[in-house]
Amino acid sequence: MLRFCLSVFALVAYLSVQAFAQGPAPGLQPKAVKPVAIVNLNTATVAELEVLPGIGPRVAARIVEYRIKQGPFKKIEEIMNVQGIGEKSFLNLKPQLTVASKPEPATAAASPRQR
Repeated sequence: MLRFCLSVFALVAYLSVQAFAQGPAPGLQPKAVKPVAIVNLNTATVAELEVLPGIGPRVAARIVEYRIKQGPFKKIEEIMNVQGIGEKSFLNLKPQLTVASKPEPATAAASPRQR
């Protein structure tokens, strides 16, 4: 009986290792991760804003309208002043929003060599 159990265990272990080495089954492929788009609230068009999760054409148009009436966004949190965007939506969008005009380049710590 012990020999039979060990044989079954060895067979299951062997098959598990083989399945693991071949990768996931065709139907179990992991979903492709979409690249995260960073959207500048001060320069984005309606179409660019629609790329954001949960933002449709109407809300995107409201964001642009708010920007025209109130001026450029100073902080990304100001987007919660737009009708249709609450705190929950903002927290979902936060990683993809910016109001910066351009990312600041890294400054060199050392000065250039002089000859």
